[in-house]
Amino acid sequence: MRTKLSQFKFDLPEKLIAQYPSKERDESRLMVVDRKTGKIEHKLFKDIIDYFDDKDTFIFNNTKVFPARLYGTKEKNGAVIEVFLLRELNSSARLWDVLVDPARKIRVGNKLHFNDANGHEVLVAEVVDNTTSRGRTIRFFFDGDDDEFRKTLRLLGNTPLPKYINRKPEAIDEERYQTVYAKETGAVAAPTAGLHFSRELLKRMEIKGIEFSEVTLHVGLGTFRSIDVEDLSKHKMDAEYFSITEEAARKVNEAKAENRRICAVGTTSMRTIESSVSAGKMLKASEGWTNLFIYPPYDFSIANSMITNFHLPKTSLIIMISAFGGHELIMDAYQEAIKEKYRFFSYGDAMLIL
Repeated sequence: MRTKLSQFKFDLPEKLIAQYPSKERDESRLMVVDRKTGKIEHKLFKDIIDYFDDKDTFIFNNTKVFPARLYGTKEKNGAVIEVFLLRELNSSARLWDVLVDPARKIRVGNKLHFNDANGHEVLVAEVVDNTTSRGRTIRFFFDGDDDEFRKTLRLLGNTPLPKYINRKPEAIDEERYQTVYAKETGAVAAPTAGLHFSRELLKRMEIKGIEFSEVTLHVGLGTFRSIDVEDLSKHKMDAEYFSITEEAARKVNEAKAENRRICAVGTTSMRTIESSVSAGKMLKASEGWTNLFIYPPYDFSIANSMITNFHLPKTSLIIMISAFGGHELIMDAYQEAIKEKYRFFSYGDAMLIL
């Protein structure tokens, strides 16, 4: 039987989409869902430590968000154009794949001008190709070396908050739309399950003997792109870069060999590890690009628990969660979350699936 997109539809009150993070990272709410018993518990995120023991292993995505949203003006008419940096194609040529908004106003050959806070022009770009209806390839022109160019991009850029957060980025977002363990720059969206971990909680986990394994998946907009087909077998994910080191794989495989609890922190960590599984169902060190789309039914190979936020209806994220937790149980848990007024999506509350 084919899995259909309409199976993942539910009514989400807009007021439950979190607009700001919780006051403290580890004091957001936590719903604990047990796949074996179907039991649902309501906790605080910092209580997560009570569900894990010495030598259990957490897999974190250590990608780091960069300020990917820029605003330029179109030559001649001065129209303000949002430019969302997706990925660098060629560093020496300063070619980037971007999304532009409004897309209908931007054509190949158009030039965009970017000014600093004082109104001085610091960067010019030219559209060189159309990649999708909203996507473009642009070339930046800049009189300086690569370090200066990247510094200028950071100065011009804004924290890339998702569109459903209906406000402009504020000072708090620079810190809170980033995990405390972020290291490898390259994501245009935060791996949001990891936002709940405070340094204090990580230290308490370390003292308890819990192991940490870090992988990298640079979150792109493909993770959040809408699904337009009813038959999920026909959906194609955009590729995202991932990396798993020998050390990360070794830690996870040792825990697996000892039948320990292995917890994937977020859908991005889960996609990463499921993209690199050996014939013997062990984690392989590797790097490359993954367009893996996980939907029910799916046989997970590595993690036996996961942490995730509450996601929007009919997205690849809720579909993956249902594949891991079981469709009926997860949809029941979501109805419970709505009833109990849990906060949804990037700045929202969390779910632990055991």
